[in-house]
Amino acid sequence: MLNVENVSGGYDGEKIVKNIHFTVGKGEFFGILGPNGSGKTTLLKMMSGLLELQQGEVKIGETNISTLTKKQLAKKVAVLPQLSPQVFPYTVKETVSLGRYAHHRGFFQTWTDEDENIVQEVMKQTNISHFQDNSVMEHSGGEQQRIFLAQALVQQPEILLLDEPTNHLDLAYQKELLDLLRKRANEEGLTVVAILHDLNLASLYCDRLLLMDKGEASAIANPNDVLSEDLINHVYHTEVIKQPHSKIAKPQLHLMPGKKSEREGEQVRMDESLLSISPECIVLQSEQPMKTVSSGVVGAGIGWYSNFVNRHVDANYNCTDHREEMRTYLTHHGFHVSQTVGMMTAVALEDNSHRVYEGDGFSVMIVVTAGVGNAVDSTRMNSPAAGPVKSGTINTWIFVNGKLTDEAYIQAMITATEAKAQVLRDCHILDTVTKKQATGTSTDSILVAATQQGRELDYAGTATELGHIIGKGVYQEMKQSIERYFKRKEKHDHLSFN
Repeated sequence: MLNVENVSGGYDGEKIVKNIHFTVGKGEFFGILGPNGSGKTTLLKMMSGLLELQQGEVKIGETNISTLTKKQLAKKVAVLPQLSPQVFPYTVKETVSLGRYAHHRGFFQTWTDEDENIVQEVMKQTNISHFQDNSVMEHSGGEQQRIFLAQALVQQPEILLLDEPTNHLDLAYQKELLDLLRKRANEEGLTVVAILHDLNLASLYCDRLLLMDKGEASAIANPNDVLSEDLINHVYHTEVIKQPHSKIAKPQLHLMPGKKSEREGEQVRMDESLLSISPECIVLQSEQPMKTVSSGVVGAGIGWYSNFVNRHVDANYNCTDHREEMRTYLTHHGFHVSQTVGMMTAVALEDNSHRVYEGDGFSVMIVVTAGVGNAVDSTRMNSPAAGPVKSGTINTWIFVNGKLTDEAYIQAMITATEAKAQVLRDCHILDTVTKKQATGTSTDSILVAATQQGRELDYAGTATELGHIIGKGVYQEMKQSIERYFKRKEKHDHLSFN
């Protein structure tokens, strides 16, 4: 569709853009990235025919754009440049309607019903219909951006070139504009080439990216390959961390502050002095948030949290929306839901067991509440019947004073689960239905949190010191909690009998 073949050029004989070569297909959304001064706008001007090439060719199909008249080119290519402060006092509709000029044969050609329908439809799509009779000068930069986008779209081009189209737009309008372009590309085959400053937006919307550096192409590929930490750090001379988007298969980049002290704040240590234990709940509150992986009722998944709550509920607890009920509980008790991991258990919290285990340059605090009233063998149990969610009976907290990798978080959960299964074997806990060896309870929960300060801990498998401590600690604390559970249950049964 659009072929840029070994293009070089610039101003006053100076080559700002050097040997750029790529092809953009019909219906493709192609993004151009790069730091200030990398040649992005110069390249776009050459692609639109506004700037003469010093070398190479720009073709639409097999046609060199230099062979087309301005009107012929305007039928194929529309351009949305960076917003100019010079705006003429036309109405919004008049400004948008100028985009139909390429389709008129004479200067005084009569305005047609087709022209009117196209203009009205595009103004509706860009959400500017309600002020079409206003002067363009009355509107904000963001609204003017949408007006000039509408002007470009009413040209009905095959190719749309945009220079930083999301500038001056708030978050909602950025999404609205890019959603519209993405829809037009998908449904109408519009080829979109856009210079974008926001790397994360480029990742979300673009099929492929060109990353420019000092006038040259550093990479041309899909977003996942172009937005690598090493490449972006090198080209932009800054530090970023790459993470997957939580909902779709697209990468997102996070800037890292420059000073270590600003990143980490004051040193913190998780230990038993931070625990508050009552019959109603076990709470740990930290002055600094910890990176956490959990299966909590609230705060599940990966995040940074300062409050950790293990709440006791009645054995007959029944709620149609346990997550919302837990949020209400946390808010009522003064916890910010966005900063809190909340779990629940029917086990008496007096049966908890906790301890700090010291390692070489790090430590681990483990807190366990365990009961086995609804122990199950997960390898043999049948599909559960529909009904209320049961409250968990084995909740395991693992707090690490150290810096964990993603691998270490996952391995820590595996190691802790293996230790739990061994405790149940050694305590001869059976599935109440199958009478086979239990592997856990019906709704166990686990949490691994780390201060992300101090010693770096790459792994937490059983072959490592961290894994050894987690395995040993979870085994000891869980076994002790189960023993306390049985002692209390035996005492309760004895008193009930008498």
